Amino acid sequence: MIEALQLARHAETLGEVPVGALIVKGDQVIGRGFNQPIRNSDPTAHAEIMAMRDAARFLGNYRLVDTTLYVTLEPCVMCAGAMVHGRIARLVFGASDPRAGAAGTVLNVLAIPAFNHHPEVSGGLLAQASANLLRAFFEKLRCRSGEVLIPLPPLDSD
Repeated sequence: MIEALQLARHAETLGEVPVGALIVKGDQVIGRGFNQPIRNSDPTAHAEIMAMRDAARFLGNYRLVDTTLYVTLEPCVMCAGAMVHGRIARLVFGASDPRAGAAGTVLNVLAIPAFNHHPEVSGGLLAQASANLLRAFFEKLRCRSGEVLIPLPPLDSD
């Protein structure tokens, strides 16, 4: 998760929402990603999707069997769905997302009974560090835009 946080910080330097992800198979990192929808003009360029694309290229296979995806923020519906299709075995995320979390906070795409694959899910790894990075990013963004600072609701960091 420390490397995922480094990737999130890199996204922030590019003006992207600071979310980072990596995929591990055995003891080897096979995919890395960070948020890039703005710079790529691609609404699907979330950190998890970028990491899955990188891992699939590495393996030469769209199935990412026996892999673990680490990400700093709980995945959205799109990313959770892609994990099911890619057969990610395990998801480990940092901060919960009370607005769009699709791994148990708002809804749980990864546990829909009709799906034929259900990744194991663990949340809260370095949650406070992940939440702090996101909170600081959005506070800076709102200050630059001249918005009156209204306290953001806390991101879950249990």
